Amino acid sequence: MHKGVIHALLAAALFGASTPFAKLLVDQVAPVTLAGLFYLGSGLGLLACFIAQTLTAGSGADRSAALTAADLPWLGGATLFGGIAGPVLLMFGLSLTPASSASLLLNMEGVLTALLAWFVFKENFDRRIFAGMLLIVVAGVLLSWEQIPVLGVPWGALAIVGACLCWGIDNNLTRKVSASDAVQIACVKGLVAGTVNIGLALALGFEMPGLSTMLIAGLVGFCGYGLSLVLFVLALRELGTARTGAYFSAAPFVGAVISLALLGEFPGPVFWVAAALMGAGIWLHLTESHAHLHAHDPISHTHAHEHDAHHQHEHEVAWDGKSAHVHPHCHLDLRHAHAHYPDIHHRHEH
Repeated sequence: MHKGVIHALLAAALFGASTPFAKLLVDQVAPVTLAGLFYLGSGLGLLACFIAQTLTAGSGADRSAALTAADLPWLGGATLFGGIAGPVLLMFGLSLTPASSASLLLNMEGVLTALLAWFVFKENFDRRIFAGMLLIVVAGVLLSWEQIPVLGVPWGALAIVGACLCWGIDNNLTRKVSASDAVQIACVKGLVAGTVNIGLALALGFEMPGLSTMLIAGLVGFCGYGLSLVLFVLALRELGTARTGAYFSAAPFVGAVISLALLGEFPGPVFWVAAALMGAGIWLHLTESHAHLHAHDPISHTHAHEHDAHHQHEHEVAWDGKSAHVHPHCHLDLRHAHAHYPDIHHRHEH
């Protein structure tokens, strides 16, 4: 299995697993405060990881590619849309929308992420990938469909769709910086989003919970938001946005499985239908084979890499010739054919 697929599925598993635990906390903490604690726990935990990573890294070979000034506008936009605007719109929407409708509408994130990737950012897709994405989305809809949505004034629904659009924009903007250090990217997003959301909660008059609750929320945020986002960024680097979003759509299924286990319930027929649809969609993606003659334009960038068909450059510093390493390097004109994903080296026209 491609390592990008593994990263995306692990990211989905961690995020999906956080949902049942978030439900246990939401009765004790205001939603906007809880969102802030999740993000802040994510940022602080990853900051500790980043410091440890920096202190233990060698002089060149095993360091990750740090964020650069050119990355900041993309990361700032991703943080603004995904870490600040998205949660605020979601909280507003939840206050006006029945729970069943809200759950159904949240599945729009995967759809909007893929649509933006395909039609705005021009990421390649074919009928097989589209069909797989459609099956995964339908499975997510079935899992969240508890009753016929109650229709009313559409402001709440529009706000939730707006939140999903924000997260779709976030995912596509994050792809632009995915070659850089994934821990650093997720750390910055967590710290900024957590600080802003906690500030918003305090401004709205919500009280902070007790220390034990904050620590539990921080731990859930570190795993379900922080580590999950690190893996998501790695998957973006290796698979592109739409395919990563498709695999990440498995998160509701993971959350449902854990919820059923915690509650000791036996899943009904809808659960198994959704599981079959999601499995079929993921199978379509896993069995994809996209190969054709394509050209690589000259490019200079920095990211962790090993020497392969795309990396055949000389080195000015010592390197053992085997391990992954990071340094600025140039790609010359290259024309060849092989199976590939729309990763950081394959963003060509079709």
